[in-house]
Amino acid sequence: MSLREMVEKKVFSYMEEYHMAAPGERIVAGVSGGADSVCLFFLLLEYAGKVPLDMAVVHVNHGLRREAGEDAGFVEELCRERGIPFYLTEADVEKAAREEKCSQEDAGRRIRYRAFWQAARRMGGARIAVAHNAGDNAETMLFRLFRGTGLKGLCGIAPVRQEKSLGDAPGDLKAGEMPAEGLWVIRPILCLERWEVEAYLLERGISWRTDATNSLDCYSRNRIRHHILPAAEQVVRGAVGHMCRTGLLLQETEDFLEIQTREALDRCLGAEPDSQLPGQEAVPMGEGVPSRFCLSVEAFNSCHGALQKRMLLDLLKGLTPTGKDIAQVHVGDVLALFGPGGTRSLSLPFGIRARRQYQTVILERGRVSDMEPQTSLDIPIELPSREEILAAPFVYPLGNWGKLEFTAFFIKKHREVPKNRCTKWFDYDKIEKSVVIRSRRQGDFLTILDGAGKVRHKSLKEYMIGEKIPRQQRDQIPLVAAGEHILWVVGRRASEAYRVDGETECVLQVKLENGPGGAE
Repeated sequence: MSLREMVEKKVFSYMEEYHMAAPGERIVAGVSGGADSVCLFFLLLEYAGKVPLDMAVVHVNHGLRREAGEDAGFVEELCRERGIPFYLTEADVEKAAREEKCSQEDAGRRIRYRAFWQAARRMGGARIAVAHNAGDNAETMLFRLFRGTGLKGLCGIAPVRQEKSLGDAPGDLKAGEMPAEGLWVIRPILCLERWEVEAYLLERGISWRTDATNSLDCYSRNRIRHHILPAAEQVVRGAVGHMCRTGLLLQETEDFLEIQTREALDRCLGAEPDSQLPGQEAVPMGEGVPSRFCLSVEAFNSCHGALQKRMLLDLLKGLTPTGKDIAQVHVGDVLALFGPGGTRSLSLPFGIRARRQYQTVILERGRVSDMEPQTSLDIPIELPSREEILAAPFVYPLGNWGKLEFTAFFIKKHREVPKNRCTKWFDYDKIEKSVVIRSRRQGDFLTILDGAGKVRHKSLKEYMIGEKIPRQQRDQIPLVAAGEHILWVVGRRASEAYRVDGETECVLQVKLENGPGGAE
């Protein structure tokens, strides 16, 4: 059997294993003119000889090289000679990278896939064929490993991937599964190593274009391709193939863990109508993004740590429009909410808030219009311990009210106490109960100085009436409290009971930032 026959048999079997192209399929191939894409082009033509296909080609001129126009002409001629529809997209990638504040590599990829997408839709839902090979897969695995990734990232490049819209998070297809209806990205030559690609073209006498930038080491992937993978092949012959096979094994493990994760989420998510699994019907939150998930602390803590991290990552990504900018550091922050310590709250990217309410952890996304947190404080938000606040400030967002920052520090002698309406000092040693942020409750009181200079209790209700605060606004004012004792009506009156004096050793400072303030 000739090398050509071996390569074609290998690729055609791979395409059939992953159901890449059924009879009558419409396929848009991305062809740059390089060896990989030219190999893909001719292999698809050969496959169309045994399985009828409707094929078109997209070429993108990135505007980065003087010879780019010659590459476009080369690909157009390949298509013209064989009667294949040709679509050319010309773009200024350098300008796009500046405008989108990303690398040229990222900008170029977005432009290419946008061009593929448009051509696929023009053909009525064609599949998009791209020319990644096994070496690209190995480079991707190493690049993700070096940068830091989870199991899914180590699986490498998927042979088949579905995208519902440009920029959507992809859904990978396992071997033997039939893809659902929709637009798909297929990679028919992912099973070939680079030497097989070039040997196939040489045996058939097919020329290709060479992109000079592929030889430059200024790109991270090029350094992996030129130095790390060749060194790996010297250590173990066939290293690239071994890595790709490992990727398939990892994908099987990932598929199994995904099933376990979904089952664990079924057990842990609360019964509220908006506590849905990502991808299931949920409370509308702008373009189909769910707004809230509620997790049982008891059920969650009964799960293995690996499943806990996966669940949180899935849910946090499910609260974002794109699933990006959520990392393991955010998962770790939320994971801490499931430990002992009462009520906690923290802010995450995309306006997501995570908070502990007794035996439930709630992950919720703010309003789509302004991404501000809810201002309802019906459930008290308990501050961390004094030791934790001494070590690092605790900040709690209050939506239109701004945010409260709690800090603690020791003083050796009496210092001037801030007298502005947005910063208050309290003697931390005098506060015996846990400090919380909440809205008003029956029985709340302040300690004030009367006309004779004596400290007395005054009900919060009486205070608010005296200050002529409208009834409908009283429940919206955040309070800092210790039990029923109100330390501070935020932006207004502070308690006299915890005043800093000459005996004070530890100060609790509470500062309202970006808030509306109010009368003292």
